[in-house]
Amino acid sequence: MSRWILLACLLLAPLSALAQTSDPAPLQFRDTAEETRFQTLTHELRCVMCQNQSLADSNAQIAHDLRREVLTLMQQGKSDAEIKDYLVQRYGEFVLYRPPLETGTWLLWFGPALLLLLGAVIVWRVLARRRGALPTVADQDEQEW
Repeated sequence: MSRWILLACLLLAPLSALAQTSDPAPLQFRDTAEETRFQTLTHELRCVMCQNQSLADSNAQIAHDLRREVLTLMQQGKSDAEIKDYLVQRYGEFVLYRPPLETGTWLLWFGPALLLLLGAVIVWRVLARRRGALPTVADQDEQEW
């Protein structure tokens, strides 16, 4: 019985390796300028599945598909702004690594600085209270033992 299982595994292993091939054909660029533009653009876009990786760095299947779509749009003569607008319409502004400064994104842009400022104020107040609570040398001389 175990021989049949081993034989089945040996026969099916090559098929599973073929099924896991995620990007069978490499992207074909017309020239180095197009490749450079593609690399720059895909580093400015976020993978919609991975969330913390650029489209260029992600190995997710959707990232492969989106890279192909970006190249197709480039080869159709679309500008970088048109490609970004197209992806924003489909996936929202989340797809941009640097979303535009708008009313809805001000917290994203200025939130870290506000948190840092708030932390500095809290530390300053805690230190000020501690300085006020510590007895001075004059206070220690007046104490009776």
